[in-house]
Amino acid sequence: MGYSAIAGWRLSVEYDYIHQDQLRSGTRSVSGVPDGNELERETLNRYITTGLNYAPNSDWNVSLFVPYVVRTHSTYGEFDSTQPLPELSSSHSSSLGDVRFIGNYQGILPTHNLGVQLGVKLPTGHYGTAVNFYGGPSAGEPLDASLQPGTGSTDIIVGGYYYQAISQDFDVFANGQFQSAVKHHMDEPGNDYRPGNSTTLSFGLRYEAHPQWVPQLQVNLLHKSRDQGALADIQSTAGNVAYVSPGLTASVVPNLQVFGFVQVPVYSNLYGYQLFPRYTVSVGASYAL
Repeated sequence: MGYSAIAGWRLSVEYDYIHQDQLRSGTRSVSGVPDGNELERETLNRYITTGLNYAPNSDWNVSLFVPYVVRTHSTYGEFDSTQPLPELSSSHSSSLGDVRFIGNYQGILPTHNLGVQLGVKLPTGHYGTAVNFYGGPSAGEPLDASLQPGTGSTDIIVGGYYYQAISQDFDVFANGQFQSAVKHHMDEPGNDYRPGNSTTLSFGLRYEAHPQWVPQLQVNLLHKSRDQGALADIQSTAGNVAYVSPGLTASVVPNLQVFGFVQVPVYSNLYGYQLFPRYTVSVGASYAL
């Protein structure tokens, strides 16, 4: 939705739908995994994020993002080609995720179209071994640390953004963000977990001829490094992904905007064997108070 230089409060709600049901390794989809590897079936992620933004002036603004995570996951466990597939083990969680607090400064240029970000992610969600499988052979055992609602880590977030009109009707924009865990609660030998660093870069084009509705097309690039620790799936948590994402923002009534975006992966290079979405959907609304 871009960045605003208008002072005041803004409230937002966003719903993200991510259904990971395609097994991939490297740059291609695969039908199975080698013996000794976990054969997962699917993971369905639904995030409902409430955001609150305050801008005291056109130079500064701060944002608080509070996610609620609804996740189901199923897996066959460790694959053995000499045995029939076992019954699926299933899990379900529905709880608060990790809260993010991000500050933005966009007073570098008088046009306020260049900004920098500094933020923190807090370990407010359940993490580690909090959520267990509820059905199948693994019932009662803890879910993988990477599939818990939270990571148990305090992360630093740094980034920047820029947007510029290139004609009467079109704007270009770009933003990048880096996130890294600087402290993690699970740090005991044999019971440790640290999520991998992530770097995102997005750039795109907005059509601004009609103020009531603004379509845009962007490219999203993601690099994630391996998770670390005894509770981490070190071999299957890293990779590089590129998405194309068309979207639309519309002004419904004064002060209220609604938006929707679809992300379609056009390239992936994943380490190990990972479940991957065929597309993702984000919809939401933003209201200036």
